[in-house]
Amino acid sequence: MVRSIEEKVEEYFKSELDSLGIRHYGKTGEINSEITSALRQAESKSGGAGNNYPDIQLLLEDNHSRRVPVMIEAKGGKNKLEKLDKAGQIVQVTKFGSDSKPNAKNPHKKGDPNYSAITTYATNGALHYGNAILDNSDCDEVIIIGINGTTLDAEGNLKDPEQKAYYISKANAGVPKHIRQLDSSFDLFKQINIDTLFGILDKLNLNDRELEKIKLETEDELEKRIKSIHQALYDDKSIQNLLTTNEKLYVFTGLIMAGLQTKGVSQLEPAELKGNITERNNDGQIILNHIADFLNARKAENSKINMIMALLQPIFTKQALWQPKNGESLIHKIYVQVYNDILPLLESNLHLDFTGKILNSLNDWVSIDNDRQNDVVLTPRYITNMMTRLAHTNKDSFVWDLAMGSAGFLVSAMDIMVKDAKNTIQDKQKLECKIQNIKENQLLGVEILGNIYILAVLNMILMGDGSSNMVNGNSHELYKNYTQFPANVFLLNPPYSAEGKGFIFVQEALSQMTKGYAAIIIQENAGSGNGLPYTKNILKNNTLVASIHMPTDLFGGKASVQTAIYVFKVARPHEEDDLVTFLDFSEDGYTRMNRKKSGQKVNLRDTDHAKERYEEVVAIVSDKKPKTNYYTERNHKVIKDTITLEGNDWTYNQHLKIDTTPAEEDFKRTVADYLSWKVSQVIGGQNG
Repeated sequence: MVRSIEEKVEEYFKSELDSLGIRHYGKTGEINSEITSALRQAESKSGGAGNNYPDIQLLLEDNHSRRVPVMIEAKGGKNKLEKLDKAGQIVQVTKFGSDSKPNAKNPHKKGDPNYSAITTYATNGALHYGNAILDNSDCDEVIIIGINGTTLDAEGNLKDPEQKAYYISKANAGVPKHIRQLDSSFDLFKQINIDTLFGILDKLNLNDRELEKIKLETEDELEKRIKSIHQALYDDKSIQNLLTTNEKLYVFTGLIMAGLQTKGVSQLEPAELKGNITERNNDGQIILNHIADFLNARKAENSKINMIMALLQPIFTKQALWQPKNGESLIHKIYVQVYNDILPLLESNLHLDFTGKILNSLNDWVSIDNDRQNDVVLTPRYITNMMTRLAHTNKDSFVWDLAMGSAGFLVSAMDIMVKDAKNTIQDKQKLECKIQNIKENQLLGVEILGNIYILAVLNMILMGDGSSNMVNGNSHELYKNYTQFPANVFLLNPPYSAEGKGFIFVQEALSQMTKGYAAIIIQENAGSGNGLPYTKNILKNNTLVASIHMPTDLFGGKASVQTAIYVFKVARPHEEDDLVTFLDFSEDGYTRMNRKKSGQKVNLRDTDHAKERYEEVVAIVSDKKPKTNYYTERNHKVIKDTITLEGNDWTYNQHLKIDTTPAEEDFKRTVADYLSWKVSQVIGGQNG
């Protein structure tokens, strides 16, 4: 029997591993039960049920209990090593662009999943196996390798072996990173070289630009899917009069908490919602039980668990939600959509204000209860990230927000603090203790609205858990209670209907701080007199460092006010000769679309070097040397000027001086233009 090229490829690379003394397993071998189970749980390479059998499997181990599985997939054919998209990413499941032809062997409809890439190409198939392990096990990292060849010599041996290796990890959000050192040899798999290999893997982290791109794409896809589900709810006549907007928030958050898996609690499968009609075992009660188990497993405080359950219980015990019709309850119907479309985007190490996306998505359709009075407008994450950096946040910061909304600022602060800890603390035990301390003791948030507070708690619990100091209450009454919290970073997007356009929150918070920085995004005219008397009082003990004029469409139609970011150095009185940096950031490089009206696939597009522009603003305000020069004193985008101590001249436009005196260059240009015109007239007359 003549063996196929693919079998010869597999045979060749197995012999290479044998020659190096590297233990490996074949298709039916088992590294361990956890990896075998993960491969079984995932859908097959061609979709649907079926087992996953990598051609070659390895398990690499060092002397410190670190284990990295290796999944190797073989193909035998020209150009069958890997298939990449235009962005250079390994193609996985795509969608067919049109219906199949009549009488096709494998008929499909437009939009059906297309598995051809992962069944045809070696690296693509290996990535499928790697993703299965990351998604269905506690394993945090996997090496995936595609192997291929096309030609045999006279003795039947492979003449042109080729291989391509990548590293995928939960820390990198599953994005493959190329391991060039494994493209030509398996030498690094030898036990003596494992530490060297693991050192290489540890350097294959996503850079800030790649992480930001993934976050934006994930947030955009999340918002799109939430809107799709809410549109279905909006169109369903049986639901229209059943749930208020707040109740829809509770349904979404409850189903997410019930659906996410955590250590000791398995993920709720849709099949477990059987449509029972008993009071104690209906679909609503099953959801509530899973929520309680989830919160307990995440070690949430009893007071938070009791509050969350008190908010959710009246919703999920509504008979109309759990009573089955035609064998299916509304809870089951909605959960299937959440399970398939939402949960996969949330199970990552990305620090996203995803509950803010839920709130904003619902707010597109129906106003949040009392939002006009309470100004429920959530700050975009790329803004919270910039403001967190403007406030000099690091691993040792103590960050608070007295009107936290869904905790977007605290999410960004935690992200930066944890990242700084990882970059500066080498000892693993010390790092783990520091990260735990950041989440439990170095973040504080207060939110008065219960329906928004639950989103903040969910946000922070899902990140590991930063909800320890999340408080539901009136910050005007509570802020003096936190004298023991050594706050040195204050971040805020206040309700603009509050006193001083919201500056009352700023005065109260800064009065409790003895050092640090504050970054506030607020209605800009609060700095031109509408924030009095608070703005004047703030200057008595704090220095205005910068005033940043923001884009008018920053909130995508959810708020029409012109905003500015004001940055303060805390506990240093402002002096009349202090220079303030005024910056016109109205052109930030982003183009924003109202997706509901525009039909655009994304509502935020980087159309003019937005990321570089944000980096430049942070550098300018932080007195660093910028790498770009979009904003300079020469083009009047940056103004260095003093202010009075009256608290009413903080805006960029108040310090913009337009020089109308003609310069010599202007005179030369005008004369040149005139002479050019005169010559053209003379020539025209001659030709006439």
